[in-house]
Amino acid sequence: MKPDLFQAPDYYNLDDLLTEEHKLIREAARDWVKRDVSPIIEEYAQKAEFPKQIIGGLAEIGAFGPYIPEEYGGAGLDQISYGLIMQEIERGDSGVRSTASVQSSLVMYPIYTYGNEAQRKKYLPKLASGEWMGCFGLTEPNHGSNPSGMETKFKDMGDHYLLNGAKMWISNAPFAQVAVVWAKNEEGRIHGLIVERGMEGFSTPETHNKWSLRASSTGELIFDNVKVPKENLLPNKSGLGAPLGCLDSARYGIAWGAIGAAMDCYDTALRYSKEREQFGKPIGQFQLQQKKLAEMITEITKAQLLAWRLGVLKNNGKATSAQISMAKRNNVDMAIHIAREARQMLGGMGITGEYSIMRHMMNLESVITYEGTHDIHLLITGFDVTGLNAFK
Repeated sequence: MKPDLFQAPDYYNLDDLLTEEHKLIREAARDWVKRDVSPIIEEYAQKAEFPKQIIGGLAEIGAFGPYIPEEYGGAGLDQISYGLIMQEIERGDSGVRSTASVQSSLVMYPIYTYGNEAQRKKYLPKLASGEWMGCFGLTEPNHGSNPSGMETKFKDMGDHYLLNGAKMWISNAPFAQVAVVWAKNEEGRIHGLIVERGMEGFSTPETHNKWSLRASSTGELIFDNVKVPKENLLPNKSGLGAPLGCLDSARYGIAWGAIGAAMDCYDTALRYSKEREQFGKPIGQFQLQQKKLAEMITEITKAQLLAWRLGVLKNNGKATSAQISMAKRNNVDMAIHIAREARQMLGGMGITGEYSIMRHMMNLESVITYEGTHDIHLLITGFDVTGLNAFK
């Protein structure tokens, strides 16, 4: 494995917008990625295996529920800190960032926001420490972009609920101890249920043969007459808005994370362009290569500004779902374009595991689809600016 020589681009001196605490948090995450992720991630991606030994390190850098209050095991940080941690982790690998995003935004966030005090105290400290890992069950075999059509249902059996259905494309599912599952009651109202591994009738088969997010563990959630205790229902919010609120938090993290993947591809291509010689000079001296690099740093800088401003809005409780959609869509699209351009700059070397670019490119093919597809986010923005609903 080549040494991790990554240097983060900051063309507009955006560090001036960050506090000293922000920079310390980012550096701790960056150092951890260089030490514990970069040396092993290509091997694990080739093996299509999640490196479970890094879970403790993710917890130590505050990647699990960074904005959850300290009384529940979180770090009590602000939203920009959360974004910076996601940026640094995805600079290492999108699949590792997915693991942290799911734990934070799709498991800990709904338990903290929609759960009661007993649920918070039971689950959040163990999730924050990485002792327990969680997953989020919304997407189904027949319902992706239209989660309101979900078929997973639960019935009130008096002293418990009976849960039946299936979810798919679930990050962390094969090894998670806890699943936050969204299902319809007998009246068709969507509620969140906390399902624990070991409940009879609950299984989590792993998804194989992925060409993307290979170092992330993906699976299904199968519910066959699972008896869920009534105290496991999330009481403080129901309806489709509840899981969508979780997705807002996850999409925000992705908007930052994608910048990390883009920065890694840019940094790799920039360094290579200065070292690789053709026709008697470095390829970085040729106009077309400079065009690619200039466009990359321009788009990264724009994405950094977009994410930072969104973080300020999030901290002030003013960020809208549509604003989050715009940032997720723009920044992931930016990253996947940069990965493709960087791959071309490296020629044949760009497809090998000696460099990170091809792995980033494959990972981003999933990131551009999950938590709302590229096209769905476009329509969310269109609906927001016109007031006319293209989904109906």
